[in-house]
Amino acid sequence: MSGEGKEPQAIRKLQPGKLVIASHNAGKVREIAALLEGRGLDVVSAGALDLPEPEETGTTFVMNAELKARAAADLSGLPALADDSGLCVDALGGDPGIFSARWGGENKDFGHAMRLVEDKLAAQDDPPRDAHFVCALALAWPDGHVEWFEGRVDGTLVWPPRGHKGHGYDPVFVPAGHDVTFGEMEEPAKNEISHRGDAFRQMVAAVF
Repeated sequence: MSGEGKEPQAIRKLQPGKLVIASHNAGKVREIAALLEGRGLDVVSAGALDLPEPEETGTTFVMNAELKARAAADLSGLPALADDSGLCVDALGGDPGIFSARWGGENKDFGHAMRLVEDKLAAQDDPPRDAHFVCALALAWPDGHVEWFEGRVDGTLVWPPRGHKGHGYDPVFVPAGHDVTFGEMEEPAKNEISHRGDAFRQMVAAVF
């Protein structure tokens, strides 16, 4: 397995053919499919296959990504790629972190989740607004073999939200060295610097 800061050491290469993206999040599936374009893969989402969403019981991004990838590979009989990602806010002790989606409630309302983050910051006395996104990727095969990779991007939070591109917390996150939010950034530009792009570059170097 591989991770951030390590040279890719994948034992197994991913062969052309069908690959399940173990997600029911349409925005995330679209972003991952774009990053995999031109790799000879026939991408299908877990939602399109009507696979159930497993309960995310892991305590880290990597554990949750691996749990989702293993479940999708086992149920589909195909290689499966899962992403677990989230926003970590320094002044909130790293929250929402692995619970980023759950802060949106049962309906995964990220407008509500972004407001909750802002309310918690506003309750403090002039807190720093530093934050980072983390993305863990797990690539699992039906026989149980797994490779994983982890990416990160640092930045700051703004309020109110800006832009309608991307998904999740993108409209409140300005990546370091930029003056627009991920929600205002075109997808190719975002993929060049994002946590997901970082993790994918590691994966591509290792398994293709």
